[in-house]
Amino acid sequence: MRHIVLATLCLGGTVLVSGCQRGLSDEEVQRAIKDVNVIDESNLNDVMLTVSDPAEAVAYFQGALQKDPGRVDLMRGLGKSLIRAQKPTEAAQIWATVVAHPEATPDDRVMLADALIRSNQWDKAKAELNQIPPTHETFDRYRLEAMIADSDKNWSKADSFYETAVGLTTKPAGVLNNWGFSKLTRGDNAGAERLFTEALTYDRGLFTAKNNLVLSRAAQGKYDLPVVDMSQKERAELLYTMALAAIKKGDVSVGKGLLQQAIDTHPQYFEAATRSLEALDANVKS
Repeated sequence: MRHIVLATLCLGGTVLVSGCQRGLSDEEVQRAIKDVNVIDESNLNDVMLTVSDPAEAVAYFQGALQKDPGRVDLMRGLGKSLIRAQKPTEAAQIWATVVAHPEATPDDRVMLADALIRSNQWDKAKAELNQIPPTHETFDRYRLEAMIADSDKNWSKADSFYETAVGLTTKPAGVLNNWGFSKLTRGDNAGAERLFTEALTYDRGLFTAKNNLVLSRAAQGKYDLPVVDMSQKERAELLYTMALAAIKKGDVSVGKGLLQQAIDTHPQYFEAATRSLEALDANVKS
């Protein structure tokens, strides 16, 4: 049996070739096997964090931590999996444990702040970000700093953080969308429109940015759809969004026409738009 194990290890990589040539002690063999198992486990951990079902990933890391509760990499895996599973409050508890670990890094505190924001604990998130050294300049850190500044209505600081975050990633669509929404809430509709349009140049399929773009345009009285890639169903949804924005703005007749376009465009029965149009007609008649 020992010869079979040694042969397997020798075939596993050149690192162990010299050991196989001279013969290994039982202790060295066990150490080598453990090293190979750690590599296999690391690969499995990566898989669980990316392609597996979030609930399955949570169960996997919870089980792994029961066997080896001191492993900070497993704690991180559980924290990330809980975020994917839409359980930010539980994730925040795990990340708090990670931050208290001797091997914790500034990135771990960023992840804790992220989980706290997701669970609507803004003050605690701000306190965690304030503990991160200013030299730790990462996309995620500045993305969260921008969101905190937004929540405090510190617009100049928010703009500065958003701009910095955009410069630190090759995939800025999401943060540009957030920045645009921030502009939209401030009433800077033209500025919001520019940012949503820019976001779509990086991710043409980001429907949230398309929807927000329509809102920013409708707020300016622009009731034609922007020239962006969209499916027939998306076109109907965007027309519906524009209709509601027009009605809210007081342009009821325009909104009514847009509702009808949305119903006619949708590839299936568009219940929400139909219900809104019927309610509008009933209100006019009464």
